[in-house]
Amino acid sequence: MHRLFSLAMIALVVLIGCSGGAPDEEKTVTIEPRLQGKPIEGEFKVALLTPASVNDSGWSALGYKGLKAIEKDLGATINQEVTKDASIKDAMRSYAQKGYQLIIGHGFEYNEPGVETAADFPDTVFVSSSGSKTAANAGAFRFYLEEGFYLAGMIAGKMTKSGKVGMIGGPDVPSIRSTFLAFEAGAKSVNPNVVVITKFTGKNDDVAAAQQATLQAIDEGADYLIHQANSGVTGFVKACEERKVWCFGANEDQNAMSAQMVGSAISDVEKPFVELAKKVKEGRYKGEVQLVGMTEGAVDFVLNPTNVGSLDPDLKKMITKLQLDMMEGRFETPKAEF
Repeated sequence: MHRLFSLAMIALVVLIGCSGGAPDEEKTVTIEPRLQGKPIEGEFKVALLTPASVNDSGWSALGYKGLKAIEKDLGATINQEVTKDASIKDAMRSYAQKGYQLIIGHGFEYNEPGVETAADFPDTVFVSSSGSKTAANAGAFRFYLEEGFYLAGMIAGKMTKSGKVGMIGGPDVPSIRSTFLAFEAGAKSVNPNVVVITKFTGKNDDVAAAQQATLQAIDEGADYLIHQANSGVTGFVKACEERKVWCFGANEDQNAMSAQMVGSAISDVEKPFVELAKKVKEGRYKGEVQLVGMTEGAVDFVLNPTNVGSLDPDLKKMITKLQLDMMEGRFETPKAEF
């Protein structure tokens, strides 16, 4: 059984009284924190909690691909379920009680519950796909999807005819806000006067709400739009097709979903998920927030081959060069800190 032991930093302060009215002398002895682990022997069990169905052609589907890669590469026993809101902690506790050594919550909303639950289950590692909180046996990935959103924003800002572009989100959470910040920054880098319209539905899987929010943004003038609507992507795409405006996919390569797709900002979770699972299985995991992007092969931006010919050649060259700079770490894409 894999067991994690953490020693918090201990400061021993000794106040020594001195004669002759001299001030007390403070001496501090510090013991550095350590994380000790042993390789897991026997069955390796990994659970994935997602905010929506793994058939959403987006964020949750990506997480499931990562889980299946862990199963294939490491021979892990796996399980997955859709878990939201108040049920998140209960699901985490249930899997931990059943001996799962790694529980991945695929989204920002799983970070805080994971860190809190980790205190009661030192034999289990809790990792979320976004977030900033950590513990000895809990942490987060941060997929630098902002890089792909920035490139999409550049195209939208350069190509818009109306001077207005749109962003359609599901839940209004910091991780989604950060990708939207990058999209807006990309658009304004080539078109400082562009107007950016933002809409949130508040839900991960409401197709009708995503369609309605997209139509509202289009009615306000947006002719290039990107989304973070998860399962609501079909409503987003339907609205763009109905009004014949251009759009971008997110998280998965969604270019094949519609002839209106210009390109997709992609997260590739398989490699980071497998590397995480290896660390846990080998007893090497240490709680941290890890930023993974184009440099690590975890983020990409792919133009739709159907529409790539409609892009200005100079714009394509600009996108290609900047994407290479991102891959080689020469360009830092704006992102929110949270």
